[in-house]
Amino acid sequence: MRVAISAESTIDLPKDLLAEWDIHTVPFTIMMGNDTYLDGEIEPTKLFEYADKSGKLAKTSAVNVFQFKEHFASLLKEYDAIVHVSLSSKISSAYQNAVTAAKGKDNVFVIDSLSLSTGIALLAIYGRKLASKGYEAKEIYEKLLARVPADQASFSLESVNYLYKGGRCSALAMLGANILRIKPEIYVKDGGMIAGKKYKGPMKKVVMSYVNDTLEAFANPDLEQVFITYSTAPDEVLEAVEDRLKEVGFKRIDKTHAGGTVSAYCGPHCLGILYFNDGAHPIEVKE
Repeated sequence: MRVAISAESTIDLPKDLLAEWDIHTVPFTIMMGNDTYLDGEIEPTKLFEYADKSGKLAKTSAVNVFQFKEHFASLLKEYDAIVHVSLSSKISSAYQNAVTAAKGKDNVFVIDSLSLSTGIALLAIYGRKLASKGYEAKEIYEKLLARVPADQASFSLESVNYLYKGGRCSALAMLGANILRIKPEIYVKDGGMIAGKKYKGPMKKVVMSYVNDTLEAFANPDLEQVFITYSTAPDEVLEAVEDRLKEVGFKRIDKTHAGGTVSAYCGPHCLGILYFNDGAHPIEVKE
């Protein structure tokens, strides 16, 4: 059985990694004033420039049912089945739209990742590994669902201004954070974004404190892979984070840019580390 692994553009993987893992994506839409773009075709810095000039955030639109139907139909011309990993249903309507589009198809399986960005990528890559070992679509679906609770996704933010403008932070919390110059941690829990620890200081100090606290709080990593995903970050910060993750023993460390949809809400100087927090998961060849 040939199984397609699919996701929305919110998976935040560049084209070379999508090709390496044979993952197919369908894009969200990004709107800045009267201009419309597909997620993945616009650099996050353009979103920040627009916000600075207009005082407004770029708007994002989830993949609709018709777009999903076309996406699935296209894949089924080449594959026997599809496992689609969707952005958290607590964040977007994309998951429900994908479920509606897949209705009546017993060879299309849709997973609510309860995650975002490269947290979705972790699940999709695991799905591809399973497919390459001979697992069928339903088996892959079930194994991915079992790992959803272990998908550790979190970020350190420079400010809460973008979350506030996007309706994901109260005015009181935004005002307090700005007055105190607090740089918060945001982590994903049960599919929603929750405020974590609060930090103060320059970006490198804040990020390294966040990284160390995350590694301590989620201390049973699957060391096969970890993502460093960021909207913007100085090279010295990225190098420091990578060095720390090497010390922990991660075998593969991928640095990726947050895409347009995620960057539109997190703003500049947002950086996260994302990994499975459930120990080693060797995959046996399916007989």
